[in-house]
Amino acid sequence: MAQLFENDVLICAATAWLIAQVLKTLIDWRLTHSFSLRRMVGMGGMPSSHTSFLVAMTTMVAYREGLGSTLFALSFALTVIVVYDAMGVRYQTGKQSHVINKILHQMLVEGQPLTDETLLELIGHTPTEVFFGGIIGLLVPLAFR
Repeated sequence: MAQLFENDVLICAATAWLIAQVLKTLIDWRLTHSFSLRRMVGMGGMPSSHTSFLVAMTTMVAYREGLGSTLFALSFALTVIVVYDAMGVRYQTGKQSHVINKILHQMLVEGQPLTDETLLELIGHTPTEVFFGGIIGLLVPLAFR
């Protein structure tokens, strides 16, 4: 267990994730004028913490192992797949959730709601959110070099 907490690649990636989550919470607070701790662990929003985590990890692997290493290739491939998914499938799912929630709201304005639950709308990322998550992921490893 001690080795886990000495793993600077993992600690760097977790630090990038934490920075992105705190920024996401503060940005949401500024925009909505309502502080929500749920944003600290929630999906979607600006910046992408998934991207921050994986870009920081991949950058640290590049520093430690080199760009020609198998570990870098695996890390890079994982990062590309997750970022692509965040901007593609997950983003579109969030847009669909938004439309479904609007339909439910319109149908049930005068009546009894079918359910009190709403679908999560912030589960994916725009390219801008991913870009800024990537910037965080590139900058944080500089402190770990």
